Amino acid sequence: MKFFFLFGIFLLSLHSSVADSRSRGQLHQELKQALQHKQEYDAQRRNRIAILTAAYASNKKDNEAKFDLGLRIYDEYKAFKYDSAFAYSQKITQVAHRLNNPEKTEIAKLKLAFILLSSGMFKETFETIDAIRPNRLSSADKLDYYFLKARAYSDLGVFNQDQVYQPAYNTKAQAYADTALQFSQPGTYDNLAIRQFQAVKSGALQEGVDLYRQIRALPNLTLHQLAVSASTTAYIYTLLQQEEKAYELLLVSATADVKSATKETVAIFQLSDYCYRHGDLENAYAYIKEARAQAAFYKARQRQIEISHISSVIEAQKINIIENQRRSLKIYAVAVTVLVLFAIGFVIIIFQQLRKLQKAGQLISVTNRELQERNHELRQLNTGLNEANKIKEEYIAYYFHNNSQLIDKLDVLRKALDTQLENKQYGAVRKLVDAINIKQQRNELFKGFDTVFLRLFPHFIEQFNSLFKQEDQYHVSEEQLLPTELRIFALIRLGITDSEQISRMLGYSINTIYTYKTRVKNRSIIPNEEFEARILAINAI
Repeated sequence: MKFFFLFGIFLLSLHSSVADSRSRGQLHQELKQALQHKQEYDAQRRNRIAILTAAYASNKKDNEAKFDLGLRIYDEYKAFKYDSAFAYSQKITQVAHRLNNPEKTEIAKLKLAFILLSSGMFKETFETIDAIRPNRLSSADKLDYYFLKARAYSDLGVFNQDQVYQPAYNTKAQAYADTALQFSQPGTYDNLAIRQFQAVKSGALQEGVDLYRQIRALPNLTLHQLAVSASTTAYIYTLLQQEEKAYELLLVSATADVKSATKETVAIFQLSDYCYRHGDLENAYAYIKEARAQAAFYKARQRQIEISHISSVIEAQKINIIENQRRSLKIYAVAVTVLVLFAIGFVIIIFQQLRKLQKAGQLISVTNRELQERNHELRQLNTGLNEANKIKEEYIAYYFHNNSQLIDKLDVLRKALDTQLENKQYGAVRKLVDAINIKQQRNELFKGFDTVFLRLFPHFIEQFNSLFKQEDQYHVSEEQLLPTELRIFALIRLGITDSEQISRMLGYSINTIYTYKTRVKNRSIIPNEEFEARILAINAI
């Protein structure tokens, strides 16, 4: 395996007119578009492999043709899938033995050594390299042989990270690179690439950058060559502490990897690490997920270990953000509920005052009728009327005063929530204030939880259904919310196993939660005591 930005040979194709002068935004958008079409690029490589393997199988007796076809199939697989490349390195070895051809036998060993190094199997790599007889190889193959030895010692030094042995490994890497350089033509890609490798190992970083410019000026530069030189130069910029330039070149390299269906790659992993360190959690999560998928598909052992560390850190950070948002939603829901209760209280008071006002109006009407019959009591009745009017005015003022207080409180809440929105803390709070609909907000909360949960666990429903018979399985469309039963076990999958806590979160009684859980477990095809353990074993992305 190659660490960080050390050289590897990828089989890719891209126009060499890709320019590093493009903006970061453009490069980032190109990578996202390439990831959207990843399946198409993979299919193209698989189609080429299918054609070659069919031709290989049809050649029953022509061992020369089988050897050449085996090499081509190996070349397609070596940056795509380790175990298949390994299998064909074994096949071409067998064909070379049947041909009794010493040169082809050594070539087969060389191909095996390369794929072992790509997978991170250092011991097996050196055993295979040491068994190769370079005097039987052509000049081109000797270049590959000595440069492979240079990379093997370099990668071993990076892997060990040991101040005692690493300098010796680097010295050997430089020496073998010097030998490889003797078999290259000046001005060619191989010549410039080896020199850039030496510049990195010797610390001549500016020379490495200059060599990259010469590589980019080469005619008919392939995507393989672009990807290798761009990732190497990104590493140089990292050493120069120019991370912005390193990031741009990583985008170029990662885009090339995706378009050529290359799975043995490091650029997208380094992109994820860069995004995480700079607070871009969304892209960090997307890139580490892609890097993890590539490493698992290729079966790069050391790469999978390296990725697992940062992957766990990024996913934990993402879950923390979701939990913080959930807690914020709960606080907002409680605040709105309190305000609704206040509003209901004010409405009740207003209705009571209106009834009193109605009674006062009735009293005024009676008084007016009595005034027509009893002129001698006019002053007393007028006094009563004035008092009634005063009461009416006071109640109207009280009505407006209390409503004004309610409006002021609602306005304070609106402004406070607007401030939260401007700070981008939560996008749905305005709907909570405008609607003041607790049921709707609870459904929105459930919908948001379901959506986020299914992003983290896209295969949750499928794996959950595998625990039931066909007729007992759950079928949920993309537009629907999770059924209550699935939501309960979604919370359990997140580690919330306390039934009382689940009942508070979902708004059900604890008995209802127990009923749901028991009913689901009884329908399952596995024992009840193993059910929750199986739920906890459901994989995330």
